Amino acid sequence: MNDGEVPAVPTRRQLRAAAGTSVAGPGVPFGVVATRRTDGPPGRGGSCDPAAASMVDTVRRAVLAGDVQATGAAFADAVGSSGRLLGSEGTLSALDRVRAELQGIGPLEHLLAEESVTDILVNGPDDVRVDGPAGPRRIGRLFPAEEDVRALAVRLVAAGGRRLDDGSPAVDVRLDGVRIHAGLPPLSTRGALLSIRIRRPRVFSLAELIDRRTIAPPMAEALTLMMRCRSNFLISGATGTGKTTLLSTLLGLAGHHERIVLVEDAAELDPGHPHTVGLQSRHGNLEGSGVVDLTELVRQALRMRPDRLVVGECRGAEVRELLAAMNTGHDGGGGTLHANSAEAVPARLAALAALAGLSPEALALQAASALDAVVHVVRGAAGRRGGGISLPELSSANRLLGRPVLVDTGSTCERAEGWEDFAARVGAVGTDP
Repeated sequence: MNDGEVPAVPTRRQLRAAAGTSVAGPGVPFGVVATRRTDGPPGRGGSCDPAAASMVDTVRRAVLAGDVQATGAAFADAVGSSGRLLGSEGTLSALDRVRAELQGIGPLEHLLAEESVTDILVNGPDDVRVDGPAGPRRIGRLFPAEEDVRALAVRLVAAGGRRLDDGSPAVDVRLDGVRIHAGLPPLSTRGALLSIRIRRPRVFSLAELIDRRTIAPPMAEALTLMMRCRSNFLISGATGTGKTTLLSTLLGLAGHHERIVLVEDAAELDPGHPHTVGLQSRHGNLEGSGVVDLTELVRQALRMRPDRLVVGECRGAEVRELLAAMNTGHDGGGGTLHANSAEAVPARLAALAALAGLSPEALALQAASALDAVVHVVRGAAGRRGGGISLPELSSANRLLGRPVLVDTGSTCERAEGWEDFAARVGAVGTDP
């Protein structure tokens, strides 16, 4: 551009077209666009030009006053008719900032475009952190003040059909592609809090998990045999260890002729399989009615002719229904379970079964008969990896135990005492794992 030349400004038609498209790429939820960043600080929507910031504030006030509808086309018209000479990139950046402020997740929006980010944690205006395969890291200040964090939390919860206020200070909602938990004082001791779990559409193949050193080759071979012979299994691990990622990968190994029915509290599984249907629990409305929990969903799923019944996360009485299904001819089923170690899985199952009225003895009999394997995943300084495979079985005192099959120490993956029995179950007698 020559000196003195007025920067080109997009036409309204161009702005409307831009308002209907996303620049974020895959993985960005509920139709929001990622922030176009130039030289501005993270999360500020790009350029720090005061004129652009002023325009964003003007449009925002017009929307809140009801003078401008909260649609992409209306935002484009408002930006285009402002009369501000921001230049082409500046105008489009201002449009992105308006949409992020009023339809997206504001200053957090650029984090959605980072495919490695699985969680966004807002502990305050000056303390924003993200988590992913490489572990947690701090972003720093992204909000001007505490009131901005609260305003964003209230808006996101309202978009999920619920309310966040002093009468309801802790709320969990699901939007398309994300699960959001928000908390306010007095439950929160340091102001408004936001925890955002992002569902990424990418599913890793078993070969990719091997390349990333998440799964050792001997364990990958054992898992492949387990899926091929339609074994019933659970994947256990602590929070953030990659249970859902591994489960999605394994379900992709199921035969394409099989029908997989997923039951989840919040839809996160997205296996690379051509015949997958999902059921998702429902919270109650403001009066507390309309609740549909996982126990009821498992019962409904059994009427949907599943070849494989999968519970995304066993966290309550639904474990009784899942084990009962596995014990009545529904082979190839699976799920995930929170447990700090493989040795803690029997105690964790017993605690969940107690919520369904099952005694520890009854649970032990059900689980030992239903489950063929428990796969435990861990997370350490080197990242996430498969920690081992064990066989659920009864002790002489009718207690549920886990006998190790494969143990991954991080440097080696070795057979354990239960390998021969596992190999017999999956048809791998005489072969290397």
